[in-house]
Amino acid sequence: MLRFPYIGGDKMLTAQQIYNRLLDSYGPVQWWPGDEYAIMITAILVQNTSWNNVEKTVAELGERLSPKFMDSLSEEDLQPLIRSCGFYKAKSRYVKKLTAWFKGYDFEVVEVSQKPMLEVRDELLALPGIGAETADAILTYAFRMPSFVLDAYTRRFMARLGYDFKTDEERRAFLTDGIERSANMYGWYHWLILDHCKTRCGKRIKCEGCVFGDVCRKIDR
Repeated sequence: MLRFPYIGGDKMLTAQQIYNRLLDSYGPVQWWPGDEYAIMITAILVQNTSWNNVEKTVAELGERLSPKFMDSLSEEDLQPLIRSCGFYKAKSRYVKKLTAWFKGYDFEVVEVSQKPMLEVRDELLALPGIGAETADAILTYAFRMPSFVLDAYTRRFMARLGYDFKTDEERRAFLTDGIERSANMYGWYHWLILDHCKTRCGKRIKCEGCVFGDVCRKIDR
């Protein structure tokens, strides 16, 4: 096992042990809902808003949430359709740029999936409105490429467990150490962390009965 910075005493859990505890508490594991294109678009829409707002927008769009329909719209036509997600002017531009990128692959998931993951990641990061978190979510959940998603929930969760990481590269190295390298595993793991953080380990912590009570430092970070 690799050595990682830990400041919580002698109760360091491995990535697999953390996953197992999460699975026992919140399983069966979930997956980002929707087809591949819907996952891509909702990964943008969820930025700086709640998942409830995204669900409302997806429900209102219905079958119109398709690459061909979105490609047919102007940014101005798209804006009222995603208003519920906030920042709709910027997000309409991001959605259009991502859709145009996907059109370059004839809207075929298999065409994207045949390329090296890091090459696809670089292409996504070059698009407006797509940072590392969004790119990794699209890679993992839409294209089934193993690129572990690091977000604010995960950073806070790891800090409370006592891991003194300075960068997302360090966090990703830890969370993927010794576990199966697959999109399924990475997606399941990330979603379990989301479930835990939304249920117990948010800005307001709910510690009583927590499965990590024996190792958590309970520092509000």
